[in-house]
Amino acid sequence: MDAHSEPSGRQVVPPSQIRGWRGTAACRVVGITYRQLDYWARTGLVEPSIRAASGSGSNRLYSFRDIIVLKVIKRLLDAGVSLQNIRKAVEALRSRGVKDLAEITLMSDGSTVYECRSAGEVIDLLRGGQGVFGIAVRSTVTEVMGRLATLPGEAPVKAPTQLHAPDQAAVGHTTGVPVRRRGAS
Repeated sequence: MDAHSEPSGRQVVPPSQIRGWRGTAACRVVGITYRQLDYWARTGLVEPSIRAASGSGSNRLYSFRDIIVLKVIKRLLDAGVSLQNIRKAVEALRSRGVKDLAEITLMSDGSTVYECRSAGEVIDLLRGGQGVFGIAVRSTVTEVMGRLATLPGEAPVKAPTQLHAPDQAAVGHTTGVPVRRRGAS
């Protein structure tokens, strides 16, 4: 596997065709504050996979997949799932492509997040008597695509080592650039 292909061997988009969105656009699409986005990036929940912040005044660039993950996180928070449990769920989803994400539904009883890929899995979850909710990631993908279509994207100044097409990028993929916390020396 080289820097221009995924583990599946599929080719990814060349650097000149990558589209990314600034944090302000991601916030608008997802419905979160910039402060939340900044905290999530600094703590490693969802770091921008196209371009990380590199000092004061620099702009992070988020991929389509990053924004999908941000929207799922927002929906889980709105449903009462703790940020700690959301972090565990995001870790479990990091290796999937957007196409795969669109095929799953996340379910939760408010304390645990479940992945549901078939009706059998849903039935097993409900036998315990806990009420659950679902987030159909496919509709989230469609919603984010529609909202991003109206916003300008931009190419990164320096191409990352591993490039991803919107439907093939890795969830929360880091760029390898260390993120500095405010006040760190």
